[in-house]
Amino acid sequence: MERDIARALAALTTGIYVLTVDDGERRHGMSSSWVTQVSGEPPLLMAAIDRGHFSNTMVTRAKAFGLNVVGTGGRQLEDYFYSSQAKRADNLDAFECERSPKLKMPWLKVAMVSIEARVVDEKIAGDHTLFIAEPVSVRIGRSERPLTSLDLDYVYVGGKNVLQRDRAGW
Repeated sequence: MERDIARALAALTTGIYVLTVDDGERRHGMSSSWVTQVSGEPPLLMAAIDRGHFSNTMVTRAKAFGLNVVGTGGRQLEDYFYSSQAKRADNLDAFECERSPKLKMPWLKVAMVSIEARVVDEKIAGDHTLFIAEPVSVRIGRSERPLTSLDLDYVYVGGKNVLQRDRAGW
């Protein structure tokens, strides 16, 4: 049953993002796929972050984050931020960044789109915090197709659970 639930969750196609944050002490980025738009008026998005992750405390402190949409030409972003190399507090030194104009969040220059977002609410949901945020400004970068979970050989389904794709699928 547990494996069936993981396979069902893996079928929920998601985009691939790098969530970045600067809390005044450190700059951190994390691979993120649990992000979605949740309101049209006003425009709001939601990012779910594991409560044990570096970024959770940093976003809570900063009340803001950067959301970098990974395009098909930026696969190295997912490869790095999902790797063990990125599992450290200050991990943005591997890529060129710029500061977002208003909230001064790190934007990755190789991202196809970058959004700076101000947190307007947060809710605990199991082992994650749901950060509801309003986009403050955006940078449109490269024109390409967004990378999705369908482009990866694995999918994160929570905790330490990662489902690997084989020839038959999941």
